[in-house]
Amino acid sequence: MSRPCIFFDRDGIVNESPGPGYVECWEDFHLQPGFLASLKTVTAKGFPAVIVTNQQGVAKGLYSEAELNAMHDNMRAELRAEGVDVLDVFQCTHFADAGCECRKPKPGMILKAAEKHDLQLSGSWMIGDSEKDVEAGQAAGCRTVRVCPMDVETKADFHVETMDDVAALLEKELIACER
Repeated sequence: MSRPCIFFDRDGIVNESPGPGYVECWEDFHLQPGFLASLKTVTAKGFPAVIVTNQQGVAKGLYSEAELNAMHDNMRAELRAEGVDVLDVFQCTHFADAGCECRKPKPGMILKAAEKHDLQLSGSWMIGDSEKDVEAGQAAGCRTVRVCPMDVETKADFHVETMDDVAALLEKELIACER
């Protein structure tokens, strides 16, 4: 039976943003408390969570896909230690100008996740910190949340300033999902 999902971008949402660079190793990966609180809210309301992340650092040769997968394995182990987990992680490792269908702002990763896990996109949400995340979510038919300063324009359905604000928004707006 199809169910809705909450999709999260990674850098700046799940973990602290590396700024203009890349998180190249586990030692530089720091979970945001606001993400952990949001994931606990999502889980309590019966929604699966999926991470969709552009990672062109692989294409640039800054880290390998195996190293990226190991980072995600470590992240999931840390989440499980907190009593939560994500359903899956989808990553686009192509160059930004490669024209692939998976790189946000295109919705390819979201669509692939929906197909793989029988997810209902019309009831799903995409949470990210860039307009590319918003565009990908909207193209897939999801509601969207953009996390960024309030003076930044966005087409997202909801706009919050920090990840610490997301859990409260989800607590208020999400209607519990049947498992």
